[in-house]
Amino acid sequence: MKGKKGLLVVLEYPGGRGGGMNARRYQEQVLEGKLLEFYQEMDSERGDIKFQHDGAPSHTAKSMKKWLSDHGIPLFPHLPSSPDLNPIEPVWHKLKHGVQARPCHPTSVLSLREAVKEVWEGITVETIDKYAGRMDEVVKAVLDAEGGHTRY
Repeated sequence: MKGKKGLLVVLEYPGGRGGGMNARRYQEQVLEGKLLEFYQEMDSERGDIKFQHDGAPSHTAKSMKKWLSDHGIPLFPHLPSSPDLNPIEPVWHKLKHGVQARPCHPTSVLSLREAVKEVWEGITVETIDKYAGRMDEVVKAVLDAEGGHTRY
């Protein structure tokens, strides 16, 4: 989303067996949380917005497709075996590297959240735009590699 930096959403996991991301948690914490509000804002501001997520089971559940359809949110197609072409991936790498590069490593969930938030705040819209602007060359590289490994 050129010129726009979305909110960082920190997900809550209950822990223990079955404590990972599932369709219900994804819907409650991501879709019904900040995503719907952000999507509606961007759609009214720019129009013709498509949502992209990967092929994780929590993203591809029938209930997710129905929720997105019920809320009028069109999906950017994602083939089951396609390479990850989400422009946000290099930003996640930068975020992880920024947290790892801090002089004091987080020692609790709370300190990790704070570190992630601080690093996120330091990532500029221009940096995000730079990565998103590379998508043409990323797609070309994937096509040239016939879907194989690329430097991206």
